[in-house]
Amino acid sequence: MMQNNMPSVLIIGAGPAGVSTAIQLKRYGLTPILLEKDRIGGLLWNANKVENYPGFPDGIPGPKLVELFEKQIRRIGIRIIFDEVKNLVFENDWLVETKQAAYRPDVVVIATGTKPRPLPVTIQDKVKNRVFTEVWRLLEARKKHIVIVGAGDAAFDYALNLAGRGNTVTILNRNTEVSCLPLLWERASATPAISYRERSSLQLIDSDAVTGRLQLFTDGGSLTADYLLFAIGRESQLDFMTKSVKRQERRLAECGKLYFVGDVHNTLFRQTAIAAGDGLRTAMQIYSQMSLRGT
Repeated sequence: MMQNNMPSVLIIGAGPAGVSTAIQLKRYGLTPILLEKDRIGGLLWNANKVENYPGFPDGIPGPKLVELFEKQIRRIGIRIIFDEVKNLVFENDWLVETKQAAYRPDVVVIATGTKPRPLPVTIQDKVKNRVFTEVWRLLEARKKHIVIVGAGDAAFDYALNLAGRGNTVTILNRNTEVSCLPLLWERASATPAISYRERSSLQLIDSDAVTGRLQLFTDGGSLTADYLLFAIGRESQLDFMTKSVKRQERRLAECGKLYFVGDVHNTLFRQTAIAAGDGLRTAMQIYSQMSLRGT
């Protein structure tokens, strides 16, 4: 009887956290609504190799792990609706407005992950088609010179990925210290196709009128590149949340109406395994609360 009266759950985002939440809810006999604006997998599409996800002794490329996620959710019958949430409102109950529809769930799970931080330089229209913030958009590039701005895990992981595909890569660090894992630094340092420049803050981006290639000017000199990739950090993707929901956020979370899972709220702890575990725990909490209410 309880199963027939279970409140509806809407999950926004089909990265590792959202997928994990949906899988566990399905195991409880629930049918969550899973919305995704782009494609399953989230930032796993950017991951050269995931080496800290249990079960893969040699690591696994991010896109390959996404394939396994997709296979699993298809097998158990989870339906993903590809639509973008434009507005999230709570006035006595939820109203989730998307580009194509509107939903009134009882519980909302936000698993929207992150978006790139605002870029530190102006990107002119004439160079926009050569400037990126996600590495997966460049994975078809071959024999190109790609400049990466950043000095964290993402910058070095992207560099290794692109260099391994036959490109040359230059990493620009505006400071002198790197914040990536030591093993990423060691691998990049041992890769001839990757060069590293410190004290190189990007000041201006222009393009060659004839070739269209980028002309990059830094306080440490200039260089030419085919593409420019920013890896300067990310912030939570919550553009669709209204001010009213943000004001009520704590109360809605305390009463079991609203949950945040995965990278969207994990600050420095943005890892696939953490996101998946976060989703699993959240699904268990949702079911537990529903059961206690006798619904």
